[in-house]
Amino acid sequence: MQRRISRWLSVGALATAGAIALSGCGSGFSDTPSDSASGELTSSDDALTVLIGSSGDAETKAVTDAVAAWSTDSGTDAKVTVASDLVQQLSQGFSSGKPADVFYLSTDALAGYAANGSLLAYGDQLANKDDFYPALVSSFTYDDKFYCAPKDFSTLALEINTDLWSEAGLTDADIPTTWDELEAVSKKLTTDDHVGLAIGGEYARVGAFMAQAGGNLMNDDSTEATANSPENVEALTFVQKMLKEGTLKYASDVGAGWGGEAFGKELSAMTIEGNWITGGLQNDFPDVKYTIAELPAGPAGQGTMQFSNCWGIAADSPNQAAALELVEQLTSADSQLAFSKAFGPMPSIQSAAADWSSANPDLVPFLAGADYAKGVPTVKGAADVVTDFNSQLESLKTGDPQQILDSTQSNLEALLG
Repeated sequence: MQRRISRWLSVGALATAGAIALSGCGSGFSDTPSDSASGELTSSDDALTVLIGSSGDAETKAVTDAVAAWSTDSGTDAKVTVASDLVQQLSQGFSSGKPADVFYLSTDALAGYAANGSLLAYGDQLANKDDFYPALVSSFTYDDKFYCAPKDFSTLALEINTDLWSEAGLTDADIPTTWDELEAVSKKLTTDDHVGLAIGGEYARVGAFMAQAGGNLMNDDSTEATANSPENVEALTFVQKMLKEGTLKYASDVGAGWGGEAFGKELSAMTIEGNWITGGLQNDFPDVKYTIAELPAGPAGQGTMQFSNCWGIAADSPNQAAALELVEQLTSADSQLAFSKAFGPMPSIQSAAADWSSANPDLVPFLAGADYAKGVPTVKGAADVVTDFNSQLESLKTGDPQQILDSTQSNLEALLG
């Protein structure tokens, strides 16, 4: 059951944990500001600047080549710059009034930049707008406006060490599909040498159980705080039960920095991670044999977390029309499948799903999660609340799930005013 491994360590997969200081929109450098509400876009002979965060040489080359090919076909010059610190450089660009025309933008940065007028809300003008997964569109919608095209995405799935699985007397028929089954196999897999399941002790992993119980920190469009719902209490109570049993441990408690490291070092027989784990295992633990399965269903059914970046376009760009054309090309099926082959991300459009699945049969459980994935809150300031929530989750084993969630609820409600 060993899986073929594909690398994905794209910045789009990594949720930003800290707060982002968002500067106000600069004075701009165009004499013809756009009117996105009327659909009018600025147009000029100016070259486009594209700012990205990169997981490595493969991603840099793939994006640079794609932009260069579009530039040749369109006749519009375009240059890709790889940020050493994307958050900082993006903020500095807006503050100076000279932002990049097109750039990677995370979900937790969307609300701040949208609220201060820095972003062009171009989503409804995309020719392929109906092709994006609905949950991804929700993640990049603010104040009822679809701001930017999701560039790719990741979900969480269950990774299983097949050697340790067999040693415990388990077969393919035992791959868990429910919470009860997950708890049962975790017990069988737990020994003096390794725990059955190890995960990161944070919302970006524990949140999958919340989704399986029918909850999340906020509703889908981040307009209502739902942190202390009965569903979320049930989810944290279940995780707490496994923590107390010792069949589930946080990666930090087994001496690992994240779930993938715990899994790779065989400190755990299972983990819950996104498809970026495949690259990490290939590079650091190539001898570990494993299989990937969809996460078990909870009381409300299947659920997982999704993570994504979008292609932002600056409101101050003097060439928004060309920027929109570039984004449409970068999010086309051909481009996204080429990116996937080069550095591993899953395409954000549904029309590419069949081809991607054929090329990556062992990773299909990640893509299947797109149908039931929940996004992280996108309301301005949510990153701070999630950071506080994470600190409380560290003591979940001995804490009170209701109190933890009540505190988070109050913090989220404060953001909503």
